[in-house]
Amino acid sequence: MIPVFDGHNDFIQRVVAAGANGSQVWLEGDGTGHLDLPRMKAGGMIGGFFAMWVPSPNGPNDDEAIRLMQNPPFAMPLPDEIPHDRALPHAFQQAAALRALERTGTLDVVTSAAGLRQSVAEGRIAAIMHMEGAEAIRDMDALHLWHAAGLRSLGPVWSRPTAYGHGVPFAFPSSPDTGPGLTDAGRALVRECNQLRIMLDLSHLNEAGFNDIAALSDAPLVASHSCVHAICESARNLTDRQLEVIADSKGLVGLNYASSFLRPDGKRFPLEELDVMLRHLDHLLEILGEDGVALGSDFDGALMPRDLADAAALPNLLRAMEPHGYGNDLITKIASENWISLLERSWGA
Repeated sequence: MIPVFDGHNDFIQRVVAAGANGSQVWLEGDGTGHLDLPRMKAGGMIGGFFAMWVPSPNGPNDDEAIRLMQNPPFAMPLPDEIPHDRALPHAFQQAAALRALERTGTLDVVTSAAGLRQSVAEGRIAAIMHMEGAEAIRDMDALHLWHAAGLRSLGPVWSRPTAYGHGVPFAFPSSPDTGPGLTDAGRALVRECNQLRIMLDLSHLNEAGFNDIAALSDAPLVASHSCVHAICESARNLTDRQLEVIADSKGLVGLNYASSFLRPDGKRFPLEELDVMLRHLDHLLEILGEDGVALGSDFDGALMPRDLADAAALPNLLRAMEPHGYGNDLITKIASENWISLLERSWGA
């Protein structure tokens, strides 16, 4: 089985919601969601980025939002900024939940590429602590504290404003050019993340913010869970110009499995054919090359394709790549090796 390292999941929210049963949800599953240890093992997953994220009162998975997204065109307004004092306790809960999974002996919170490879070699899940939206980081001293706690990947925004920048709304059809760039605090955050070698994630960031990070950052540019705007004109997807900027930095894009970011019609219904995912991969490969394309599922955070319903179904996607013309070496790069190589370039060996 080809190993898979994944660029993004929202599983930790389910662990927190389960309370005292959180570790049991991880170890045994609970019949819901997309990911747990048994399904990761069944799908060949060796690790991934485990996101900490603070929900907005009204989000894209609410009934009214789903109705709108099933009937494009739509343009959902950005949710309000989440105050730091509300975000911080939630982020602490999620970080603590991830560390609790580590105490089961089945998962390691990895902070180096060497540690990642060691965890995989020893049969444990290699988990990267990622923060999606930096509301829980008040200042640069707090960033250093989070780094000491294991944070190694940070998206300055989710799809709403923060003190650091502006996210893109859920909108189709729409350009990602939807608002202003980074704030002064956002520019300071980029510089400090570079110094600490915290990977910066461009997914959810608007185009002006993307441009600012591209100009400021000395690290490879990364969009952990994004798709191709030329195929699906969602504000969340990356234009060819953005993809070329990432390629020039020797960066990486992880393909998002969210059906509404894959489907050319932008509708929030399950993607019916994996061929559409292969079209996105083809386009990414054409611009980024074989070393710049990976996977970023968005498990437990989005509506999955019909034939990729959860982590256990990952072999369906990998099997579809071979008759499409991808050789074993390229499939292995996309599935795991490109992420590990990117982290070596971002973090150091």
